[in-house]
Amino acid sequence: MNEKIDISSKVIETERLLLRPFIESDLEDFYTYASVPGVGERAGWPHHETIETSKQILDIFIKHKKTFALVYKENQRVIGSLGIEKYDEELLKEFSELKGREIGYVLSKEYWGKGLVPEALKAVISYLFEEVGLDFISCSYYFFNEQSKRVQEKCGFQYYKDFTSTSKVGTYEAKMNILRKEEYFHGKY
Repeated sequence: MNEKIDISSKVIETERLLLRPFIESDLEDFYTYASVPGVGERAGWPHHETIETSKQILDIFIKHKKTFALVYKENQRVIGSLGIEKYDEELLKEFSELKGREIGYVLSKEYWGKGLVPEALKAVISYLFEEVGLDFISCSYYFFNEQSKRVQEKCGFQYYKDFTSTSKVGTYEAKMNILRKEEYFHGKY
């Protein structure tokens, strides 16, 4: 079952990042990375063509209280997001008695290849297992997104199944990975 999430008062600090709820003044930074072709498309959404689109999405982030802004400490800019999404309960019927969520993330192209997403994801995994009490976390990637595949491997996610994903940018074959609390607490990643 999808566990209730509310990150509205949660702040997580890592070596290089501050993960916090989005605020209205993040709009310009958000639009800066979300408007770059190829960034959102890897996560299943079209890049933003107008700042008004970014404003609409930012308002959703703030209202739904489940998406962290990734703030790069060095320059205090928002360079990405990490959402704790509802997982597809039809696709994972066998998990219906367990508490879980799905994680999605995106990072400014300017910061790719620096290990920032694994750094953020590991901190959020700790939060979800140790504080929220989830039983499992799912995370998926499109076959063509090798970067996301590597992030998930670095964070201990294990292959679970292939599926077809339909998003705003098209229909693609995808792989779903799972991390169970037992694996997390027993240090198998």
